[in-house]
Amino acid sequence: MQAQKKEEEEQDLQEIRRRLRARGICVIIPTYNNVGTIRQVVTDALRYCADIFVVDDGSDDGTTAELRALSDIHLIHYDRNRGKGYALKTGFRTALQAGFAYAITMDGDGQHFAKDIPAFLDANDRWPGALILGSRKKEGISRSKGSNFANSFSNFWFTVQTCRSVPDTQTGFRLYPLRKLWGYRLLTARYEAELELLVFAAWHGVAIHSIPVDVYYPPAGERVSHFRPGADFARISVLNTLLCVLAVVYGLPCWLWRKVATFLRTLGAFLFFVFFMMVVITPGVWIYVHCGRMTERKKWRLHLLIYHAARIVAQKIGVPGARYHCKVSQNVNFDKPSVLICNHQSHLDLIYLLSLSPRLIFLTNDWVWHNPFYGFLIRHAEYYPAAEGIDALMPHFRSLISRGYSIAIFPEGTRSFDGRIGRFHQGAFHVAEALGLDIVPAYLYGTGRVLKKRTYHLAKSPVYMEVDRPLLPSELHAMGDTLAQARHVRHDYLRHYQAIKDREEQHV
Repeated sequence: MQAQKKEEEEQDLQEIRRRLRARGICVIIPTYNNVGTIRQVVTDALRYCADIFVVDDGSDDGTTAELRALSDIHLIHYDRNRGKGYALKTGFRTALQAGFAYAITMDGDGQHFAKDIPAFLDANDRWPGALILGSRKKEGISRSKGSNFANSFSNFWFTVQTCRSVPDTQTGFRLYPLRKLWGYRLLTARYEAELELLVFAAWHGVAIHSIPVDVYYPPAGERVSHFRPGADFARISVLNTLLCVLAVVYGLPCWLWRKVATFLRTLGAFLFFVFFMMVVITPGVWIYVHCGRMTERKKWRLHLLIYHAARIVAQKIGVPGARYHCKVSQNVNFDKPSVLICNHQSHLDLIYLLSLSPRLIFLTNDWVWHNPFYGFLIRHAEYYPAAEGIDALMPHFRSLISRGYSIAIFPEGTRSFDGRIGRFHQGAFHVAEALGLDIVPAYLYGTGRVLKKRTYHLAKSPVYMEVDRPLLPSELHAMGDTLAQARHVRHDYLRHYQAIKDREEQHV
């Protein structure tokens, strides 16, 4: 029993190490004269993360020898003590050159616990591209009055300088998005560099979140501290004065420009959409539909029009803020009728899916069916409202399949509020089974970040779509009934989508 538990624990640790590497996360440990703790700190961190960068900031107490005796770490050493800010800059630069997107920083004095690394991984998965602070739990912890005052002092000035509030600005246990380290080359050399990083991130709109972490403070006689109250407080006071001035002449303009840019990006996209649909597409389709009899050839040309318009928007003009790329498996043949399933995050999803093929027919909800901008187009393109029910729509599906079209269905049934993939309904699998069709899984990432549900502004994010190989009827039948098929396919879908998410979120 004990052996099985140990094996399961090791498997969990291996999965954490795999996920950290998949998301481009390393650990950076700056250290100076921590001979008594550094070996244990690094050893504990290696249990959770295979990519450890230790920056030895000119130690002269035996720390360097301890580190050189350790394997499986990237050791950066220089002879003269340069300060924590310099050590962080060196670590960041090395990690970026090695291709990492994020770095978790830990102190070398043993006050941080490596067991909290998975919490940073979870936070990064929830808030990709954000700076994550490990807010130290203070219950039952003995801290000096100077340390408590310094933290409160720093928190106050951070709020003044950024109009944001965080519970612990002095924590050294953080996760940094390395490609968003605004102004890191200008950092001061000492430990107040961490405050600078936080302030510059806030000014440039980097999301900042806090998670609770445990902390250990050794007894007063055992603590190794390089904090010099007089000199360091004086230096921090000068820094805060400078940051307050910069907040007015630099931070505020950055905030205003970001708001204006978001507004203009959203307004431009909306005006283009209204003009394109109300002045060009909808009137053109109305004239086309009412001029002569609606033959099969005319219907096909209408689908070609929709397809080319979607391709122009998605690939040529581009949705503002969305850097789009797409990958389609060589096993996918859109000329062969099938059921295409895709996760649903945003109103933008349809644009990218329509750009795949002119032979796709979509199920829509009622408000899309009656939409004043493009409802006329939707109805005449033979898209059907999902509210009618799969069984009632089956005769239409048979007709479409016989004419060479594929049916595209969002198996979740509605847009995701937070980007997570919901339960798969059985409808798509029922259609595939009844009509003997393949199911083609498509994965769409990023549209929910560009235009979230219940928001009305466009943000910036990469958008990626991947169309994977078809699932054959024999494969689906082997999974069981349609309920079992929905569960099994969703399980595999989640795993594949997470791999896409891990890769793409290194660039958000």
